[in-house]
Formats: sequence, C-alpha cells, structure tokens
Amino acid sequence: MHRLISTSLPHRARSVIVAAVLCATVLGVGGTAGASVRTATADAASAGSARSAPVPSSGCAAAPGPALTNQSETIVVNGTTRNYLLTTPAPSVPSPIPVRTTRTTTPPSGATARPLVVDFHGLSEGATLHSLTSQFGTLGQKDGFVAVFPNGTGTPLQWNVTNQSSTNPDLAFITQMLKQIEATECIDTSRVYASGFSDGAYLVSMLACTMSGTFAAIGAVSGLQFPRPCHTTRPVPIITFHGTADPIVYFNGGVGTGILNTLFGKTPAASSPTTTTTTRPARLNGPGIPAHVRLWAIKDGCNPRAQNVRVSSQVILRNYICPTGVAVRFYIIVGGGHAWPASKFSQSISKITGFTTFQINATTTMWSFFQRFAL
Repeated sequence: MHRLISTSLPHRARSVIVAAVLCATVLGVGGTAGASVRTATADAASAGSARSAPVPSSGCAAAPGPALTNQSETIVVNGTTRNYLLTTPAPSVPSPIPVRTTRTTTPPSGATARPLVVDFHGLSEGATLHSLTSQFGTLGQKDGFVAVFPNGTGTPLQWNVTNQSSTNPDLAFITQMLKQIEATECIDTSRVYASGFSDGAYLVSMLACTMSGTFAAIGAVSGLQFPRPCHTTRPVPIITFHGTADPIVYFNGGVGTGILNTLFGKTPAASSPTTTTTTRPARLNGPGIPAHVRLWAIKDGCNPRAQNVRVSSQVILRNYICPTGVAVRFYIIVGGGHAWPASKFSQSISKITGFTTFQINATTTMWSFFQRFAL
C-alpha cells in the first residue's frame, strides 16, 4: 500500500557529510541483542515518568488497523518521490503511557494514541538496513509505539545536515511525512521522538535545533553534533552513544575519510585522516563528541560539570544534572567503534566499523529515556 502527498518546495542542495558507511551487501544479517550485563541508569529507573495525557492525532478518528512491519509509504515533495518504512503494533498491544483525564484522550474510534519514534539511517545505509540495525520496529511492536524509518536521497543515500532553512528538502520531507503519519495512524503528537545513526545522528542533532517543538527528545549514536546556529524553542532532552575508537567519526573530532574513500572506491588524498588517529588514547574531556555533548548540556541549562559512572567494563555513563523536564546522557563506549551498541549487524561488519559492545543496548536504553519526556 502506498500513499501519496504532493507539496511544492525548492530543489534540495546536495550535501555529503561523511559519517557512517554500512555495506548493503550484508542485508541478511540483522538484529539487536539484549545487553549481556546490567545497564542500570537513572533513565531506566524513571522511564515513563512523563505521564501527562496523550494528544491524539487526526488519524485517531479512524478504526485501528492491523500491525504493519516495514510497510513502504511514499510522499511527493516538489515532484520528488520520497519514501519511508512504517512499523506499527497490533491494536491489542497497550500503549506504554497510562491515560489521564486532563485532556480529551479517548479517540472516538477507540484507537490508542501511540508514541512515535522516527529513526534515521547512516550514510549509504538506507531505511531497510537501518531497521535491521536498530530493531526499533521489533521493539515498537512489543512495547506499543510506532516506528518509522525514512530514506535519504542521493548516491550514496544521505541527509542534508547543514541547511537549517526552509529550503532544505529533507526538513520539508520530515515535516510532510509526520503530517501524513499523524493523519493515517493514531499518534500521540506530544510523544514524537527522533533517533539516528552516524549521518542520521548529524541530522537529529540539527532537528533538535530546527524542530525542537516537534520532537520531545532525541537520541544519537556515533555522531551527535552541536550545530551553529541552534535556535531551540525549548530545552531538548538528549541521549547519545559514542565509541572511543570510532574509526569514522572520531571521538575527539574529525572523520575517517580514508576509510570512507576506500569503501566508495576512491583513492584517499594524502592529507586525509586515517584510522591511525584513533589509536591515540581518547580524551574523555577533550574536543569532538565530548565537547558537543557539553555544549548541549549548557544550552539545556544543565550543570556543565558532568558526573561519570562506570556502568560496566566497556561503558561509562556521563550524566549532567539538569533542570526538571530535561536530561543529557552520554554513554561512552570504551574501545567502541562506529557501531550501534548491541546490534548483531554492527558486529558482523566489525572489520570496517570496529568493535560493537553488547554490554548496553542502545535501542532499549534510548526508548527508556524517551518515555520520560513529552511536549
């Protein structure tokens, strides 16, 4: 089944941001395993603490449909057909958010207004492969939320992560896609979340600035940035994961263009960074990703002095003390590569992307974090 919506917007200016490359030839390998050791965090302990009543979308007026798994949906923006994959739980699966009577929360159709997680793929990865990597769809069908995996454009597939204006077709696509989903599915519009891997993490970093009134919280794996400028309308809760030995998006700044050029069949320039940079000891309080996280904490009104907790032998949780209603969490994967923690697919391409930890599950940890926040 395909739905079409047409809008008129300027053509996209192409922007290649080097981030993750995952080989599409291994599509048969997927899955995200559970954490092998404890991942005790304040996020899990307080999951579901945002208990205000859902805000049903217009799609809640229709009778609930059957569960969907990676159903292809289309939308036309300025003559360009864009697509995304939609996964929904069965109508019998309860919503994870208890209903209060402070708002009109019961749709006339009897449908359940569900949270929505929009999960953005990395460079060259694509929606299908990324859905296997993160397994947000499988978790959503179990826990009662809707998962969406949008596709970028270009060769390789990518996101425009630098243009914050209305001329960015990816921002237009995301806006129209959300309208379409909210019109056809029963969505709790106060609980829409964005997650992304690598190039997708760059994108959700920008969405935290440009669409802070749309996404209740964001999650970023292997690529959180602090865009400039960044004009938010509210503090944005953020959870992020990054490996100290990431060979593509370096922990302390820079990108592994040597690896990327090799994967794309190009000869790297002599001045291109190489993976040798990642052999140096990571500076946990240095530039790059740690600095980006700290800047977000400051912008969100948190204390810039972080507290580190050793969650396991491979995982450090950097936690900032923040005002009520916002949080910034940074999971540092010691020796981790350019990988989605606990993803079997990431593990299967470790020769390219480096080590994948199974001592924390990025998907379930992120979802526990998301449930704490609503608009």
